[in-house]
Amino acid sequence: MNRLQVLWQSTVGKKAVMAVTGLVLVAYLISHVLANLLVFDGPERVNRYAALLHGTGGALWSARLVLLVAVILHVVAAVQLTLRSRAARPSSYVAGREPQASTLASRTIRWGGALILVFLVYHILHFTTGGAHPEFIELNPYHNVATGFRNPLVAGFYAIAMIAVGLHLYHGVWSSGRSLGVSRPSPRPLHRRLALALAAFVWLGFTAIVVAGYLGVFGRAG
Repeated sequence: MNRLQVLWQSTVGKKAVMAVTGLVLVAYLISHVLANLLVFDGPERVNRYAALLHGTGGALWSARLVLLVAVILHVVAAVQLTLRSRAARPSSYVAGREPQASTLASRTIRWGGALILVFLVYHILHFTTGGAHPEFIELNPYHNVATGFRNPLVAGFYAIAMIAVGLHLYHGVWSSGRSLGVSRPSPRPLHRRLALALAAFVWLGFTAIVVAGYLGVFGRAG
């Protein structure tokens, strides 16, 4: 086996792959929320940005390919690490344990990841292809956002998913640093300031758009 195969098959290697791909996805989330917040400036700016992106042609599809590969590797590594963990400890502890130096984000990381994966599929159908958006208009994100969150079920699902994204991001940013040897273990997980700031910014940015769309802040014009 070559070095890449050895790395991939090791637990440390899988954690490193999760860390690197996770950071790629974090960078995308930050750029994505910044772009989406343009919707508050009105239809002209955000629609122009969308047209600019699609005008790049191959560059846009290359970025999408990188993100797809990152998601696949991240999910596969996460599933395999979970299976290894369960195989190493096939039975649960007899007595319940109080979480030690852990957070809600770390304790719900697997369920949150599953929810995010489901949300990702729906989000693509909703705002990228339009298959799940009855009023979808190509290259008109302002209109799509303005109409897409009027349904309370859709807005509610997005709001819940954004909580999962925020928690996942909070735990993921910090744990990625540990996996790559950048940050040290900490007995005070709530003091992970950078991870907390990034997670709060992404969660608040996306959630603000969902709430504003549901409340009708964005006009239907555009």
